[in-house]
Amino acid sequence: MEGDREHPRPVQTVETASTLLERIKERGGATLPELTAELDLAKSTVHRHLGTLEELDFVVRDGDEYRVGLRMLDFGIHAREQQDVFHEATDTVDELAAETGEKVWLITHEHGRSVHLYGATGKRSVRTPAREGEQGYLHQLAAGKAILATFPRERVERVVDEHGLPAATDRTITDTEPLFEELAAVRERGFAFNRGESIPRLNAVGAAITDDEGEAVAAISVSGPSNRVKGDFLTKELPDLLLGVTNEVEINLSYT
Repeated sequence: MEGDREHPRPVQTVETASTLLERIKERGGATLPELTAELDLAKSTVHRHLGTLEELDFVVRDGDEYRVGLRMLDFGIHAREQQDVFHEATDTVDELAAETGEKVWLITHEHGRSVHLYGATGKRSVRTPAREGEQGYLHQLAAGKAILATFPRERVERVVDEHGLPAATDRTITDTEPLFEELAAVRERGFAFNRGESIPRLNAVGAAITDDEGEAVAAISVSGPSNRVKGDFLTKELPDLLLGVTNEVEINLSYT
């Protein structure tokens, strides 16, 4: 099934290179001593990996600091272009942001993680840390819960086993049974809420875009500050809009 994966023993050199790239990305740039200390590896080993990554243009060196190279952008754009839902839903996301004035995201999933595929900013939207390409936890997001609600229980359990249920705020669901209760409610009404579960004082509603088998390929969410995205706007107006536009995208995807 797409999105699932086996777990063969990793190749150590590839895993080390991947970890280096992650650390450099997280830090916004890092020096050799910083990376050596974080990875608890010999300085010569880290230096050798960095040299190879630099030779391949995956990292660039600016003085003593290493940064992620722009070659990674080519891979990211290519990966996004392979997603049919990206091509079918981007105009919808733009239109929804213009209509609501809030931040709208197209979020997909891969290997049990959320991926922010495309975002559009309305005139009133607030700034958040979320960015295109960002990976995260499905259970923390309205779009993520909408996606999980389309999965069979066994698949959700595999996601939880692999990634856990870490908290982003004190409102995040962190136990399995409350999660399944929430997903049952999402399944019943067709959309999911996020009331400060990923970012304090930020509310969101999300609805899944499903394939012909009824499993989510992605979801669209609308989010905004809790003082504005509340009441009927949160519980009625936005869900009605989302259910309409996701249905249109699903129809278009069926004939892609």
